[in-house]
Amino acid sequence: MKIFKIISISAIMIAILTWLSISFYIAHLPKEDFIQGQIEATQYSISSKVAGRIDDIFVKKGDLIKAGDLAYTINSPELEAKIAQAKANYEGAKALRVETDKGARTETITSAKELYMTAKTMAELAEKTYNRVQNLYNSGVVSLQKRDEAETNFKNAKFNENTAYQQYKLALDGATKETKEAVKQKELAAKGMLSEVESYAKDTQAFSPIDGEVSNVLIHKNELSPSGFPVVLVLDINNSYLRFSITEDKLKDFKLNTEFEAFIPSIDKNVKFKVKYISPMGEFATWKAANKKNSYDMKSYEIEADILTKLPDIRVGMSVLIK
Repeated sequence: MKIFKIISISAIMIAILTWLSISFYIAHLPKEDFIQGQIEATQYSISSKVAGRIDDIFVKKGDLIKAGDLAYTINSPELEAKIAQAKANYEGAKALRVETDKGARTETITSAKELYMTAKTMAELAEKTYNRVQNLYNSGVVSLQKRDEAETNFKNAKFNENTAYQQYKLALDGATKETKEAVKQKELAAKGMLSEVESYAKDTQAFSPIDGEVSNVLIHKNELSPSGFPVVLVLDINNSYLRFSITEDKLKDFKLNTEFEAFIPSIDKNVKFKVKYISPMGEFATWKAANKKNSYDMKSYEIEADILTKLPDIRVGMSVLIK
């Protein structure tokens, strides 16, 4: 009985020592070294140059959207008022240009002609009167005063005739070349202003620039949207990529265009990638002591890699383990 007890205790001690030895061995086995990255995708903002209240939103978070699909609309009474004002300015400038090109109205030309003919007739009469008085003065019948008065009347009549003729000529010719050009440029400026305002009006409807997935909607119906605010965010899930960072001593394994395989735990699959971009990271958080003996710092680099194994299960945000 005593021998059996000793054997039992010995067996238990051996079992404990064996368990401790195996546990110690497993604990000190070299662990597999992984670099962890994450699936990323470019995010696009759907925004508008027009400020106003959101009239309607046609998408929600998680929706798939295609390029050119209407995402939301904006209601802007102020913009509508500016469009009406710009149209009025343009129509006014256009009418002025047409009137300038057309020249004076027929009635104006006729009136100017009649005034000229009247002035011409009066000048002819004044000339005849002056000639008669001059002859009488030469004969000694009238005084010098009468002759001077007739001469003055004749000169005034000629001045009036010339003035009336110039007015008649202006009515016939219309506006000057410089005036017509100025009016034309004014019309073009008004048209340009109208086009600018109308282009803003088109921006009251916001469309998706890409095929993708709506990742967030930041403003909702009836809320005020500032100009350029990203109301809807869209992820380009069709062009997702892997992003991770490494220290410079591992750069030799991830040269540009290098292909490698990595494990995605969430879908339990190995996926192939290809390095497309290498860039040093910021100074503030990328220096790391390499070892205590040599004690030099290694810079960190950001790596982006295209996904070569296209799988529908791969989603933005998934962790990726690289040996």
